[in-house]
Amino acid sequence: MTITQIPVLETKRLVLKAPQSQDYPDFKATFASYRSRFMGGPLNAYETWMLYAAEIGHWEIRGFGMWMVHLKDTGETVGMAGGWFPAKWPEKEIAWIIWPDKAGKGFALEATDRVRRHFLHDMGWDTAVSYIDPKNLDSIRLAERLGCTKDHAAASVDGSDAVYRHPTLDQLRGQTGHGVAMEIAHYQDPLFKPKGFAID
Repeated sequence: MTITQIPVLETKRLVLKAPQSQDYPDFKATFASYRSRFMGGPLNAYETWMLYAAEIGHWEIRGFGMWMVHLKDTGETVGMAGGWFPAKWPEKEIAWIIWPDKAGKGFALEATDRVRRHFLHDMGWDTAVSYIDPKNLDSIRLAERLGCTKDHAAASVDGSDAVYRHPTLDQLRGQTGHGVAMEIAHYQDPLFKPKGFAID
C-alpha cells in the first residue's frame, strides 16, 4: 500500500493521515527525547531517520502501519498511532506515541481506539496485542483504559516485555467499548479538566 492509498481516519477531534516529510521534525524531536526511552530511544539523528523510513515502508510491506495524528481544528501533529508488525514479532501490535508537549489530553486514547476499530472491523483482524515495557506505567495505564488485559500466555518480543491483549470486536460492542467511548467523550468535552497525574 503506497502513501497515497493510506486511508484517512477521523474522530471528533482528530484526523489520522499517512506520515509525510513535514511531520518528521516532531517525530525526530520525540525519539531523540527521554519520552522514547521505552521504545529503544533516545535515538541519534541517523537512527531516527531510519525508523521514520521504516514507518513509511511498513505500509508498503504489510498493508497497514502507523498514522500521524493531527488535530482537526489546527492540523498540527500530536503523535502517531496504528499497527506494527516487523519481522520476528509474534503478533500484530497496536502501538501509539504522543509528542511530549501534547500528553495528558486523551489523544492517544482517542486515536488508538479509532485505529483499533479500523483493524478489527474494516480489516478483519481477530485479535491484536500491545508489547509494553513493564516499567512504562503510562502505557500500561492506557492499555488498561482501552480495555486490554495482560496476556501471560502470549509470546513476547524479547522476553522482557509485557503483552496486553486488546478486546475483540464483540467485546467492544458491549460494556468495554461503551466505557472507552465514555472516557473519550470526557476528553472531547472542552469543559472537561482532567485531575491528577497526566496520562495519554
